[in-house]
Amino acid sequence: MDSLDPADWSDLRALGHRMVDDMFDHLQTLRDGPVWQKMPEPLRRDLRQRLPRGPSSPAAVYENFQRLVLPYDTGNLHPRFMGWVDGGGNPVGMLAVLLAGGLNANLGGRDHAPIEIERQVIAWAAEMLGFPDAASGVLVTGTSIANLIGVLVAQSASLGPSVRRTGLGDSRLVAYTSAAAHGCLPRAMEMAGLGRDALRMIPCDDQGRMRLDALTAQVARDRVQGARPFLIAGTAGTVDIGAVDDLTTIADFATCEKIWFHVDGAFGAIAALAPKLRPLLAGIERADSVAFDFHKWAQVPYDAGCIVVRDAARQVETFGAEAAYLRREQRGLAGGGVWPCDLGPDLSRGFRALKVWMTLSVYGADRIGAIAQQACDLATKLAARVDREPALERLAPVALNIVCFRFIAADGDLDRLNADIVADLQEAGVAAPSTTTVNGVLAIRAAIVNHRTTHADIEIMLNAVLEIGRNRGEAARAIKKEPPVIHRGQVYREASRLGDAGTSGPFPATSAGTLAAVPP
Repeated sequence: MDSLDPADWSDLRALGHRMVDDMFDHLQTLRDGPVWQKMPEPLRRDLRQRLPRGPSSPAAVYENFQRLVLPYDTGNLHPRFMGWVDGGGNPVGMLAVLLAGGLNANLGGRDHAPIEIERQVIAWAAEMLGFPDAASGVLVTGTSIANLIGVLVAQSASLGPSVRRTGLGDSRLVAYTSAAAHGCLPRAMEMAGLGRDALRMIPCDDQGRMRLDALTAQVARDRVQGARPFLIAGTAGTVDIGAVDDLTTIADFATCEKIWFHVDGAFGAIAALAPKLRPLLAGIERADSVAFDFHKWAQVPYDAGCIVVRDAARQVETFGAEAAYLRREQRGLAGGGVWPCDLGPDLSRGFRALKVWMTLSVYGADRIGAIAQQACDLATKLAARVDREPALERLAPVALNIVCFRFIAADGDLDRLNADIVADLQEAGVAAPSTTTVNGVLAIRAAIVNHRTTHADIEIMLNAVLEIGRNRGEAARAIKKEPPVIHRGQVYREASRLGDAGTSGPFPATSAGTLAAVPP
Protein backbone atom coordinates (compact mmCIF):
# COMPACT_ATOMS: atom_id res chain seq x y z
CA MET A 1 0.00 0.00 0.00
CA ASP A 2 1.67 3.22 -1.18
CA SER A 3 1.09 6.65 0.38
CA LEU A 4 2.59 10.11 -0.03
CA ASP A 5 2.91 10.51 3.75
CA PRO A 6 6.42 9.95 5.10
CA ALA A 7 7.19 6.77 6.99
CA ASP A 8 8.89 8.93 9.61
CA TRP A 9 7.44 12.40 10.12
CA SER A 10 10.36 13.80 12.11
CA ASP A 11 12.57 14.93 9.19
CA LEU A 12 9.71 16.54 7.27
CA ARG A 13 8.45 18.19 10.45
CA ALA A 14 11.89 19.71 11.06
CA LEU A 15 12.08 20.93 7.45
CA GLY A 16 8.64 22.49 7.75
CA HIS A 17 9.68 24.42 10.85
CA ARG A 18 12.80 25.57 9.03
CA MET A 19 10.72 26.77 6.06
CA VAL A 20 8.48 28.86 8.31
CA ASP A 21 11.49 30.33 10.15
CA ASP A 22 13.20 31.14 6.84
CA MET A 23 10.13 32.94 5.53
CA PHE A 24 9.83 34.97 8.73
CA ASP A 25 13.50 35.93 8.33
CA HIS A 26 12.81 36.89 4.72
CA LEU A 27 9.90 39.13 5.69
CA GLN A 28 11.81 40.67 8.57
CA THR A 29 14.79 41.63 6.39
CA LEU A 30 13.01 42.72 3.19
CA ARG A 31 14.27 46.28 3.43
CA ASP A 32 17.90 45.13 3.45
CA GLY A 33 17.77 43.71 -0.06
CA PRO A 34 16.93 44.90 -3.56
CA VAL A 35 13.32 45.39 -4.53
CA TRP A 36 13.76 43.20 -7.60
CA GLN A 37 16.56 41.50 -9.45
CA LYS A 38 16.52 39.80 -12.82
CA MET A 39 16.85 36.03 -12.78
CA PRO A 40 20.14 35.05 -14.47
CA GLU A 41 19.83 32.93 -17.59
CA PRO A 42 21.92 30.04 -16.17
CA LEU A 43 19.43 29.70 -13.33
CA ARG A 44 16.51 29.79 -15.77
CA ARG A 45 18.16 26.91 -17.59
CA ASP A 46 18.51 25.04 -14.31
CA LEU A 47 14.73 25.19 -13.93
CA ARG A 48 14.07 23.78 -17.41
CA GLN A 49 14.07 20.09 -16.63
CA ARG A 50 12.24 17.07 -17.95
CA LEU A 51 9.29 15.73 -15.97
CA PRO A 52 10.79 14.15 -12.82
CA ARG A 53 10.05 10.42 -12.82
CA GLY A 54 11.74 9.52 -9.57
CA PRO A 55 11.68 11.04 -6.10
CA SER A 56 13.92 13.72 -4.63
CA SER A 57 14.33 14.62 -1.00
CA PRO A 58 12.10 17.47 0.22
CA ALA A 59 15.24 19.16 1.59
CA ALA A 60 16.89 19.14 -1.85
CA VAL A 61 13.80 20.58 -3.51
CA TYR A 62 13.62 23.28 -0.85
CA GLU A 63 17.25 24.16 -1.48
CA ASN A 64 16.33 24.70 -5.12
CA PHE A 65 13.49 26.98 -4.04
CA GLN A 66 15.92 29.05 -2.01
CA ARG A 67 18.43 29.20 -4.86
CA LEU A 68 16.16 29.58 -7.88
CA VAL A 69 12.94 31.19 -6.69
CA LEU A 70 13.19 33.21 -3.49
CA PRO A 71 15.77 35.81 -4.65
CA TYR A 72 13.94 36.49 -7.93
CA ASP A 73 10.31 37.03 -6.98
CA THR A 74 8.13 39.93 -8.15
CA GLY A 75 9.30 42.22 -5.37
CA ASN A 76 5.86 43.38 -4.22
CA LEU A 77 6.66 42.46 -0.62
CA HIS A 78 9.33 45.18 -0.56
CA PRO A 79 8.35 48.63 0.77
CA ARG A 80 9.72 50.34 -2.36
CA PHE A 81 7.66 48.31 -4.80
CA MET A 82 5.36 50.96 -6.26
CA GLY A 83 4.91 49.80 -9.83
CA TRP A 84 1.55 48.11 -9.84
CA VAL A 85 -1.32 47.88 -7.39
CA ASP A 86 -0.04 44.72 -5.72
CA GLY A 87 -0.53 44.26 -2.01
CA GLY A 88 2.36 43.43 0.30
CA GLY A 89 0.79 40.40 1.94
CA ASN A 90 1.08 39.86 5.69
CA PRO A 91 2.65 37.23 7.96
CA VAL A 92 -0.65 36.08 9.45
CA GLY A 93 -2.05 35.57 5.97
CA MET A 94 1.05 33.57 5.08
CA LEU A 95 0.39 31.21 7.98
CA ALA A 96 -3.25 30.96 6.91
CA VAL A 97 -2.11 29.73 3.49
CA LEU A 98 -0.14 27.00 5.25
CA LEU A 99 -3.17 26.00 7.32
CA ALA A 100 -5.46 26.01 4.28
CA GLY A 101 -3.02 23.82 2.40
CA GLY A 102 -2.96 21.40 5.30
CA LEU A 103 -6.75 21.09 5.29
CA ASN A 104 -6.90 20.80 1.48
CA ALA A 105 -10.61 21.65 1.53
CA ASN A 106 -12.64 21.90 -1.68
CA LEU A 107 -14.98 24.87 -1.33
CA GLY A 108 -17.11 24.09 -4.33
CA GLY A 109 -19.90 22.88 -2.09
CA ARG A 110 -21.24 20.59 0.63
CA ASP A 111 -21.66 21.24 4.32
CA HIS A 112 -18.39 21.96 6.13
CA ALA A 113 -16.75 24.70 8.17
CA PRO A 114 -14.47 26.17 5.45
CA ILE A 115 -17.56 27.20 3.45
CA GLU A 116 -18.96 28.87 6.55
CA ILE A 117 -15.71 30.84 6.76
CA GLU A 118 -16.21 32.04 3.18
CA ARG A 119 -19.83 32.97 3.89
CA GLN A 120 -18.62 35.03 6.83
CA VAL A 121 -16.04 36.79 4.65
CA ILE A 122 -18.74 37.63 2.10
CA ALA A 123 -20.96 38.97 4.88
CA TRP A 124 -18.10 41.20 6.03
CA ALA A 125 -17.55 42.40 2.44
CA ALA A 126 -21.25 43.24 2.12
CA GLU A 127 -21.13 45.16 5.41
CA MET A 128 -18.07 47.09 4.25
CA LEU A 129 -19.86 48.12 1.04
CA GLY A 130 -23.13 49.01 2.74
CA PHE A 131 -25.00 46.15 1.04
CA PRO A 132 -27.96 44.37 2.66
CA ASP A 133 -27.36 41.35 4.88
CA ALA A 134 -29.01 39.11 2.28
CA ALA A 135 -26.43 39.97 -0.40
CA SER A 136 -24.52 37.07 -1.91
CA GLY A 137 -21.00 36.71 -3.19
CA VAL A 138 -18.08 34.44 -3.81
CA LEU A 139 -14.28 34.59 -3.66
CA VAL A 140 -12.40 34.21 -6.94
CA THR A 141 -8.86 34.61 -8.22
CA GLY A 142 -9.15 38.36 -8.71
CA THR A 143 -11.23 41.27 -9.95
CA SER A 144 -10.82 40.18 -13.58
CA ILE A 145 -12.97 37.11 -12.90
CA ALA A 146 -15.16 39.04 -10.46
CA ASN A 147 -15.95 41.56 -13.22
CA LEU A 148 -16.74 38.72 -15.61
CA ILE A 149 -19.22 37.36 -13.06
CA GLY A 150 -20.73 40.84 -12.76
CA VAL A 151 -21.22 41.00 -16.54
CA LEU A 152 -22.79 37.53 -16.62
CA VAL A 153 -25.18 38.24 -13.75
CA ALA A 154 -26.22 41.54 -15.36
CA GLN A 155 -26.71 39.73 -18.68
CA SER A 156 -28.91 37.10 -17.03
CA ALA A 157 -30.87 39.80 -15.18
CA SER A 158 -31.56 41.55 -18.49
CA LEU A 159 -32.43 38.53 -20.63
CA GLY A 160 -33.72 36.18 -17.94
CA PRO A 161 -32.19 32.90 -16.72
CA SER A 162 -33.32 31.16 -19.92
CA VAL A 163 -30.27 32.71 -21.61
CA ARG A 164 -28.31 29.83 -20.09
CA ARG A 165 -30.15 27.47 -22.44
CA THR A 166 -31.00 29.57 -25.47
CA GLY A 167 -27.96 31.84 -25.69
CA LEU A 168 -27.79 35.51 -26.55
CA GLY A 169 -29.51 35.33 -29.91
CA ASP A 170 -30.06 38.79 -31.40
CA SER A 171 -30.26 40.49 -28.02
CA ARG A 172 -28.08 43.49 -29.03
CA LEU A 173 -26.96 44.02 -25.43
CA VAL A 174 -24.61 46.96 -24.87
CA ALA A 175 -22.66 48.05 -21.78
CA TYR A 176 -20.87 51.21 -20.67
CA THR A 177 -17.73 52.01 -18.73
CA SER A 178 -15.05 54.68 -18.44
CA ALA A 179 -12.40 55.07 -21.11
CA ALA A 180 -9.96 54.71 -18.18
CA ALA A 181 -11.43 51.38 -17.03
CA HIS A 182 -9.29 48.28 -16.60
CA GLY A 183 -8.70 46.10 -19.65
CA CYS A 184 -10.40 43.16 -17.95
CA LEU A 185 -13.81 44.70 -18.68
CA PRO A 186 -13.48 44.49 -22.48
CA ARG A 187 -12.17 40.96 -21.98
CA ALA A 188 -15.17 40.11 -19.82
CA MET A 189 -17.44 41.22 -22.66
CA GLU A 190 -15.49 38.97 -25.01
CA MET A 191 -15.74 35.97 -22.71
CA ALA A 192 -19.45 36.59 -22.14
CA GLY A 193 -19.98 36.23 -25.89
CA LEU A 194 -21.03 39.86 -26.33
CA GLY A 195 -17.84 41.13 -27.95
CA ARG A 196 -15.81 44.16 -26.97
CA ASP A 197 -17.59 46.31 -29.55
CA ALA A 198 -20.67 46.07 -27.33
CA LEU A 199 -18.80 47.91 -24.57
CA ARG A 200 -19.04 51.68 -24.95
CA MET A 201 -15.92 53.40 -23.59
CA ILE A 202 -17.19 56.73 -22.26
CA PRO A 203 -14.77 59.72 -22.27
CA CYS A 204 -13.38 61.05 -18.98
CA ASP A 205 -13.25 64.54 -17.51
CA ASP A 206 -10.06 66.27 -16.42
CA GLN A 207 -10.16 64.35 -13.12
CA GLY A 208 -10.18 60.99 -14.89
CA ARG A 209 -13.87 60.27 -14.12
CA MET A 210 -16.48 59.02 -16.55
CA ARG A 211 -18.38 61.95 -18.04
CA LEU A 212 -22.06 61.67 -17.18
CA ASP A 213 -23.15 63.88 -20.08
CA ALA A 214 -21.35 61.60 -22.52
CA LEU A 215 -22.84 58.52 -20.85
CA THR A 216 -26.37 59.94 -21.05
CA ALA A 217 -25.96 60.83 -24.72
CA GLN A 218 -24.54 57.41 -25.63
CA VAL A 219 -27.33 55.50 -23.90
CA ALA A 220 -29.90 57.64 -25.70
CA ARG A 221 -28.24 57.01 -29.07
CA ASP A 222 -28.11 53.27 -28.45
CA ARG A 223 -31.78 53.08 -27.52
CA VAL A 224 -32.76 55.00 -30.67
CA GLN A 225 -30.70 52.54 -32.74
CA GLY A 226 -32.45 49.53 -31.19
CA ALA A 227 -29.67 48.39 -28.86
CA ARG A 228 -30.40 47.17 -25.35
CA PRO A 229 -28.37 48.85 -22.57
CA PHE A 230 -27.91 46.32 -19.77
CA LEU A 231 -24.85 47.32 -17.73
CA ILE A 232 -23.01 50.42 -16.52
CA ALA A 233 -19.65 49.69 -14.88
CA GLY A 234 -18.36 52.48 -12.68
CA THR A 235 -14.78 52.48 -11.42
CA ALA A 236 -13.50 53.07 -7.90
CA GLY A 237 -9.80 53.58 -8.53
CA THR A 238 -8.84 53.67 -12.21
CA VAL A 239 -5.79 51.70 -13.21
CA ASP A 240 -3.65 54.61 -14.43
CA ILE A 241 -4.30 57.46 -11.99
CA GLY A 242 -6.65 56.04 -9.33
CA ALA A 243 -9.68 58.20 -10.19
CA VAL A 244 -13.09 57.41 -8.69
CA ASP A 245 -16.19 57.87 -10.84
CA ASP A 246 -19.15 59.86 -9.51
CA LEU A 247 -20.89 56.71 -8.29
CA THR A 248 -23.91 58.50 -6.82
CA THR A 249 -24.82 60.19 -10.09
CA ILE A 250 -24.21 56.97 -12.02
CA ALA A 251 -26.47 55.13 -9.55
CA ASP A 252 -29.20 57.75 -10.08
CA PHE A 253 -28.92 57.40 -13.85
CA ALA A 254 -28.83 53.59 -13.80
CA THR A 255 -31.92 53.49 -11.60
CA CYS A 256 -33.79 55.87 -13.89
CA GLU A 257 -32.79 53.90 -17.00
CA LYS A 258 -33.32 50.48 -15.33
CA ILE A 259 -29.75 49.39 -16.13
CA TRP A 260 -27.63 47.12 -13.92
CA PHE A 261 -25.06 49.18 -12.01
CA HIS A 262 -21.75 47.39 -11.40
CA VAL A 263 -18.63 48.84 -9.77
CA ASP A 264 -15.07 47.74 -10.48
CA GLY A 265 -13.48 48.55 -7.13
CA ALA A 266 -10.40 46.37 -7.61
CA PHE A 267 -8.36 48.27 -5.03
CA GLY A 268 -10.48 51.34 -4.31
CA ALA A 269 -13.37 49.50 -2.63
CA ILE A 270 -11.18 48.91 0.45
CA ALA A 271 -11.15 52.70 0.94
CA ALA A 272 -14.63 52.17 2.41
CA LEU A 273 -12.84 51.08 5.62
CA ALA A 274 -11.10 54.47 6.00
CA PRO A 275 -13.43 57.16 7.44
CA LYS A 276 -11.75 60.02 5.53
CA LEU A 277 -11.79 58.10 2.24
CA ARG A 278 -15.26 56.61 2.49
CA PRO A 279 -17.02 59.74 1.11
CA LEU A 280 -15.10 59.30 -2.16
CA LEU A 281 -17.03 56.05 -2.66
CA ALA A 282 -20.48 57.54 -2.02
CA GLY A 283 -22.95 55.63 -4.17
CA ILE A 284 -21.12 52.30 -4.10
CA GLU A 285 -23.69 51.06 -1.59
CA ARG A 286 -26.34 51.46 -4.30
CA ALA A 287 -24.59 49.23 -6.83
CA ASP A 288 -26.14 45.97 -7.97
CA SER A 289 -22.73 44.30 -7.82
CA VAL A 290 -19.19 45.19 -6.80
CA ALA A 291 -15.93 43.48 -7.71
CA PHE A 292 -12.75 44.03 -5.71
CA ASP A 293 -9.58 42.37 -4.41
CA PHE A 294 -8.60 41.57 -0.85
CA HIS A 295 -5.05 40.96 -2.12
CA LYS A 296 -4.45 44.62 -2.90
CA TRP A 297 -5.09 47.25 -0.21
CA ALA A 298 -6.35 44.69 2.31
CA GLN A 299 -2.86 43.08 2.14
CA VAL A 300 -4.16 39.49 1.96
CA PRO A 301 -1.71 37.13 0.21
CA TYR A 302 -2.52 36.34 -3.41
CA ASP A 303 -5.00 35.42 -4.66
CA ALA A 304 -8.24 36.72 -3.12
CA GLY A 305 -10.70 38.47 -5.42
CA CYS A 306 -14.35 39.01 -4.48
CA ILE A 307 -17.71 39.68 -6.12
CA VAL A 308 -20.70 40.79 -4.04
CA VAL A 309 -24.21 40.89 -5.54
CA ARG A 310 -27.08 42.80 -3.97
CA ASP A 311 -29.82 40.39 -5.11
CA ALA A 312 -28.67 36.87 -4.27
CA ALA A 313 -31.39 35.32 -6.43
CA ARG A 314 -29.87 36.92 -9.55
CA GLN A 315 -26.50 35.32 -8.87
CA VAL A 316 -28.02 31.88 -8.25
CA GLU A 317 -30.11 32.18 -11.43
CA THR A 318 -26.91 32.81 -13.37
CA PHE A 319 -24.75 30.01 -11.96
CA GLY A 320 -26.94 27.56 -10.02
CA ALA A 321 -25.64 24.02 -10.55
CA GLU A 322 -28.16 21.36 -11.61
CA ALA A 323 -26.02 18.25 -12.17
CA ALA A 324 -27.25 15.06 -10.47
CA TYR A 325 -23.97 14.51 -8.67
CA LEU A 326 -24.40 17.95 -7.05
CA ARG A 327 -27.83 17.13 -5.65
CA ARG A 328 -28.57 18.68 -2.25
CA GLU A 329 -29.79 16.48 0.57
CA GLN A 330 -31.64 17.24 3.79
CA ARG A 331 -29.01 15.49 5.89
CA GLY A 332 -25.33 14.65 5.77
CA LEU A 333 -22.39 16.16 3.93
CA ALA A 334 -24.47 17.00 0.83
CA GLY A 335 -26.57 19.49 2.80
CA GLY A 336 -25.95 23.17 3.30
CA GLY A 337 -28.25 24.99 0.90
CA VAL A 338 -26.70 27.34 -1.66
CA TRP A 339 -23.14 26.26 -2.41
CA PRO A 340 -20.34 28.44 -3.79
CA CYS A 341 -20.56 26.58 -7.12
CA ASP A 342 -24.05 28.11 -7.43
CA LEU A 343 -22.53 31.60 -7.34
CA GLY A 344 -19.70 31.41 -9.86
CA PRO A 345 -18.11 29.25 -12.56
CA ASP A 346 -15.77 27.20 -10.35
CA LEU A 347 -16.57 23.83 -8.80
CA SER A 348 -13.08 22.98 -7.57
CA ARG A 349 -12.12 25.84 -5.29
CA GLY A 350 -9.35 26.23 -2.72
CA PHE A 351 -9.75 27.56 0.80
CA ARG A 352 -8.66 31.12 -0.05
CA ALA A 353 -11.25 32.43 2.41
CA LEU A 354 -9.11 31.41 5.40
CA LYS A 355 -6.36 33.95 4.71
CA VAL A 356 -8.98 36.71 4.34
CA TRP A 357 -10.79 35.66 7.51
CA MET A 358 -7.57 35.45 9.54
CA THR A 359 -6.21 38.75 8.21
CA LEU A 360 -9.39 40.64 9.07
CA SER A 361 -9.78 38.82 12.38
CA VAL A 362 -6.22 39.49 13.57
CA TYR A 363 -5.69 43.06 12.34
CA GLY A 364 -9.27 44.34 12.27
CA ALA A 365 -11.03 46.32 9.58
CA ASP A 366 -10.08 49.66 11.15
CA ARG A 367 -6.39 48.89 10.84
CA ILE A 368 -6.80 47.81 7.21
CA GLY A 369 -8.60 51.11 6.58
CA ALA A 370 -5.75 52.96 8.26
CA ILE A 371 -3.29 51.27 5.87
CA ALA A 372 -5.32 52.58 2.91
CA GLN A 373 -5.35 56.06 4.46
CA GLN A 374 -1.61 55.87 5.06
CA ALA A 375 -1.00 55.04 1.39
CA CYS A 376 -3.08 58.02 0.29
CA ASP A 377 -1.29 60.33 2.70
CA LEU A 378 2.07 59.19 1.33
CA ALA A 379 0.82 59.80 -2.22
CA THR A 380 -0.17 63.33 -1.25
CA LYS A 381 3.32 63.96 0.14
CA LEU A 382 4.91 62.51 -2.98
CA ALA A 383 2.77 64.73 -5.21
CA ALA A 384 3.72 67.79 -3.15
CA ARG A 385 7.41 66.95 -3.48
CA VAL A 386 7.03 66.46 -7.24
CA ASP A 387 5.32 69.84 -7.51
CA ARG A 388 8.22 71.49 -5.66
CA GLU A 389 10.90 70.01 -7.94
CA PRO A 390 11.61 72.06 -11.10
CA ALA A 391 13.04 68.94 -12.75
CA LEU A 392 9.76 67.06 -12.36
CA GLU A 393 6.26 67.48 -13.75
CA ARG A 394 3.12 65.92 -12.30
CA LEU A 395 0.84 64.63 -15.05
CA ALA A 396 -2.44 63.85 -13.27
CA PRO A 397 -4.44 64.72 -10.17
CA VAL A 398 -4.04 62.42 -7.17
CA ALA A 399 -7.39 60.97 -6.17
CA LEU A 400 -6.18 58.13 -3.95
CA ASN A 401 -2.74 56.51 -3.89
CA ILE A 402 -1.30 56.83 -7.41
CA VAL A 403 1.06 59.61 -8.53
CA CYS A 404 1.97 60.01 -12.21
CA PHE A 405 4.89 62.29 -13.05
CA ARG A 406 7.97 62.57 -15.24
CA PHE A 407 11.49 63.96 -15.31
CA ILE A 408 11.67 66.99 -17.64
CA ALA A 409 15.08 68.58 -16.99
CA ALA A 410 16.63 67.18 -20.15
CA ASP A 411 16.65 67.62 -23.91
CA GLY A 412 15.46 65.10 -26.45
CA ASP A 413 13.00 62.25 -26.15
CA LEU A 414 11.47 62.57 -22.67
CA ASP A 415 9.39 59.42 -23.10
CA ARG A 416 12.51 57.36 -23.74
CA LEU A 417 14.36 59.05 -20.89
CA ASN A 418 11.62 58.37 -18.35
CA ALA A 419 11.25 54.77 -19.49
CA ASP A 420 15.00 54.35 -18.98
CA ILE A 421 14.81 55.94 -15.53
CA VAL A 422 12.19 53.40 -14.48
CA ALA A 423 14.16 50.48 -15.91
CA ASP A 424 17.31 51.74 -14.19
CA LEU A 425 15.51 51.95 -10.85
CA GLN A 426 14.15 48.43 -11.24
CA GLU A 427 17.40 46.86 -12.39
CA ALA A 428 19.35 48.63 -9.65
CA GLY A 429 16.96 47.20 -7.08
CA VAL A 430 16.37 50.57 -5.43
CA ALA A 431 12.66 50.91 -6.28
CA ALA A 432 10.07 49.55 -8.69
CA PRO A 433 7.69 52.14 -10.08
CA SER A 434 6.07 51.42 -13.45
CA THR A 435 5.19 53.42 -16.54
CA THR A 436 1.90 54.38 -18.13
CA THR A 437 0.65 56.94 -20.63
CA VAL A 438 -1.15 60.07 -19.45
CA ASN A 439 -2.45 62.59 -21.99
CA GLY A 440 -0.22 61.11 -24.66
CA VAL A 441 3.08 61.18 -22.77
CA LEU A 442 4.91 58.47 -20.87
CA ALA A 443 4.63 58.82 -17.10
CA ILE A 444 6.47 57.35 -14.16
CA ARG A 445 3.66 55.78 -12.14
CA ALA A 446 4.08 55.30 -8.39
CA ALA A 447 1.26 53.27 -6.87
CA ILE A 448 1.59 53.18 -3.08
CA VAL A 449 -0.11 50.06 -1.75
CA ASN A 450 2.31 48.23 0.55
CA HIS A 451 1.70 48.58 4.29
CA ARG A 452 5.50 48.61 4.80
CA THR A 453 6.10 51.74 2.73
CA THR A 454 7.25 54.82 4.67
CA HIS A 455 7.94 58.44 3.80
CA ALA A 456 11.66 57.56 3.71
CA ASP A 457 10.96 55.02 0.95
CA ILE A 458 9.17 57.70 -1.06
CA GLU A 459 12.14 60.03 -0.69
CA ILE A 460 14.63 57.32 -1.68
CA MET A 461 12.65 56.57 -4.84
CA LEU A 462 12.21 60.20 -5.84
CA ASN A 463 15.81 61.19 -5.11
CA ALA A 464 16.95 58.26 -7.25
CA VAL A 465 14.69 59.44 -10.09
CA LEU A 466 16.29 62.86 -9.93
CA GLU A 467 19.83 61.48 -9.72
CA ILE A 468 19.41 59.06 -12.61
CA GLY A 469 17.58 61.62 -14.73
CA ARG A 470 20.30 64.21 -14.28
CA ASN A 471 23.10 61.72 -14.88
CA ARG A 472 21.48 60.44 -18.05
CA GLY A 473 20.74 63.94 -19.28
CA GLU A 474 24.29 65.13 -18.65
CA ALA A 475 25.82 62.05 -20.24
CA ALA A 476 23.63 62.44 -23.32
CA ARG A 477 24.64 66.07 -23.71
CA ALA A 478 28.32 65.27 -23.17
CA ILE A 479 28.75 62.36 -25.56
CA LYS A 480 25.71 62.78 -27.80
CA LYS A 481 24.68 59.17 -27.38
CA GLU A 482 22.87 56.90 -24.98
CA PRO A 483 24.73 56.55 -21.67
CA PRO A 484 25.48 53.03 -20.50
CA VAL A 485 22.64 51.41 -18.61
CA ILE A 486 23.05 50.37 -15.01
CA HIS A 487 24.32 46.81 -14.78
CA ARG A 488 22.37 44.16 -12.98
CA GLY A 489 23.48 43.97 -9.38
CA GLN A 490 24.18 47.68 -8.96
CA VAL A 491 22.18 49.07 -6.09
CA TYR A 492 21.57 52.72 -5.32
CA ARG A 493 21.10 54.03 -1.86
CA GLU A 494 20.14 57.52 -0.74
CA ALA A 495 22.36 59.14 1.86
CA SER A 496 21.55 58.43 5.49
CA ARG A 497 20.53 62.05 6.03
CA LEU A 498 16.90 60.90 5.94
CA GLY A 499 17.38 59.76 9.52
CA ASP A 500 14.59 57.17 9.35
CA ALA A 501 15.18 53.81 11.00
CA GLY A 502 13.42 52.26 8.04
CA THR A 503 16.33 53.18 5.77
CA SER A 504 18.83 50.96 7.54
CA GLY A 505 20.47 48.37 5.31
CA PRO A 506 23.72 47.20 3.76
CA PHE A 507 23.82 49.64 0.84
CA PRO A 508 26.59 52.27 1.25
CA ALA A 509 25.65 55.95 1.31
CA THR A 510 27.67 58.91 0.09
CA SER A 511 27.32 62.58 0.89
CA ALA A 512 23.85 64.04 1.38
CA GLY A 513 21.62 63.93 -1.66
CA THR A 514 23.78 61.57 -3.72
CA LEU A 515 23.70 57.88 -4.45
CA ALA A 516 26.41 55.29 -4.19
CA ALA A 517 26.79 52.51 -6.74
CA VAL A 518 27.80 49.06 -5.60
CA PRO A 519 29.68 47.18 -8.35
CA PRO A 520 28.03 43.95 -9.53
